[in-house]
Amino acid sequence: RQRAEFEDLLYITTKMAGTPATEQTVVPTPTQIGHGTRVASTQRLFTQGSLKETGIKTDFALDGEGFFRVLLRDGSFGYTRNGEFKIDENNQLVTNQGFRVMPELVLPENYLKDSLNVDVNGRISIKTFDNPRNPIDLGQMQVHRFVNPAGLNAVGENIYKVSAASGEAIGGFPGAEGFGGIRQSFVETSNVEIAKEMVNMIVAQRAYEMNSKAIQTSDTMLGIANNLKR
Repeated sequence: RQRAEFEDLLYITTKMAGTPATEQTVVPTPTQIGHGTRVASTQRLFTQGSLKETGIKTDFALDGEGFFRVLLRDGSFGYTRNGEFKIDENNQLVTNQGFRVMPELVLPENYLKDSLNVDVNGRISIKTFDNPRNPIDLGQMQVHRFVNPAGLNAVGENIYKVSAASGEAIGGFPGAEGFGGIRQSFVETSNVEIAKEMVNMIVAQRAYEMNSKAIQTSDTMLGIANNLKR
């Protein structure tokens, strides 16, 4: 979810507060003419979205704060909360775009389908045809968080990159203090609330109509004043 934030433009001050009005009094309030508003920033809100069960073993949802780290085409790192992962031709865990999840997870050649298991702390295990009863420990996933996640740069494909405003990535394990846990076979859905956004849109539309009417009324009044002068 994104939120547009606005700021006012420059003002023309026709009368300063504190200007002497008489020998004993001063002007209590200023007279300023504004030049409107503009968009100051579009802040991305990383609030928790609801979790949806998919039944797919390679779907991981973060329940809490954090991002998955992936290796991008240019060799740099990107960060995402989209845990709809896949297994590629090299038995590696990758994103829908083919970006490898870091640290790399390589499954054994003879692994049993649907035997991949990831617990809430990111510990990964899998079974093989050679040893179908005893799962093999493949390591532990990592997640990362930021001091200011709103400062991350969105580069598309659900990927974000570090910026000077976001601060460097802070790595840790899922479920540790300050990091969300992993829910296997779940995906995180959008945190946009449709009803709330519809209400906001209606409010913005009514405000636009009101401002439009105010401009029309002002134009009519100026026209009347101009005709009276003639």
